This record gives sequence, C-alpha cells and structure tokens, in this order.
Amino acid sequence: MKHFILFYETAPDYMERRGEFRSVHLNLAREFQARGELVLAGALADPADGAVLVFKGEDKSVAERFAQEDPYVQNGLIANWRVREWTTVVGEGALTKV
Repeated sequence: MKHFILFYETAPDYMERRGEFRSVHLNLAREFQARGELVLAGALADPADGAVLVFKGEDKSVAERFAQEDPYVQNGLIANWRVREWTTVVGEGALTKV
C-alpha cells in the first residue's frame, strides 16, 4: 500500500457555488473513508483556494477515481487537480519503513 495526495485548485467562484454540491461531495468522501481509501481531507484556508486529500491504495487510481466522481470536479468548482505519490516514513500511519 502507498499514500497518494490529491491536490485541488479551486475555481474563482468556489465559495459561492459549493453549497449546492457540498453534501454530495462530503458523502462521497465518507464512502471512500469508510472503505479505508481516504485517510484525511480538507480545504486549505486563508485563502480558501484549494484542498488536499490523502488516499491509501495500491496505485494512484483510487485518488483519480475520487476526483472523477466528485461533484465539485464535475461541476467546475475545481479548476485543476493532480495526484502525487507520497512516501510516508515517520508517524503512526507511515507506510514505508526505513
């Protein structure tokens, strides 16, 4: 298993439009979390111009699948997104032993 970070860059009107899609977005996140795929997630603050979501899986497809299913992405609230593998080595949830 590996960690993957999904980085979101929000659209300029994100704050004004997110209310319409927020409950579906959060329910999707809770589904991924319940399956053990989503480890931690949240919006960036000051300014609220992005979000970071940490996934656990065999490959980056778990994070990509979330983005593709996310109503924020589907409805243009996310201007850009990308996934990076994250080699975690220190901490309770670290997956790479050194």
